[in-house]
Amino acid sequence: MAIRIPGVVHAKQILRQSKYFSNLSSSTSNSVPKGYCTVYVGESQKKRFVIPISFLNQPSFQELLHKAEEEFGFNHPMGGLTIPCREEIFIDLTSRLGGL
Repeated sequence: MAIRIPGVVHAKQILRQSKYFSNLSSSTSNSVPKGYCTVYVGESQKKRFVIPISFLNQPSFQELLHKAEEEFGFNHPMGGLTIPCREEIFIDLTSRLGGL
């Protein structure tokens, strides 16, 4: 019997949709190692980050995914998952998650 956690299912749905749109674009998704995904972060200028997929399960990262869904839905302008926050905030968050 499997237990479904709503946030994890939601994150997987966002990632699946993001992968669909990134396949339509000319991104370099082949250079992303297995177990990682690409996100674009920034308010005006977007910067590309490659992060472990395990980050998607973390509550603090889930908040960023929710903001991304509110702002972009599943139509991300960069062709990959776009997170609308300042780069410094994203780096701080991921550096704290990196120790998990």
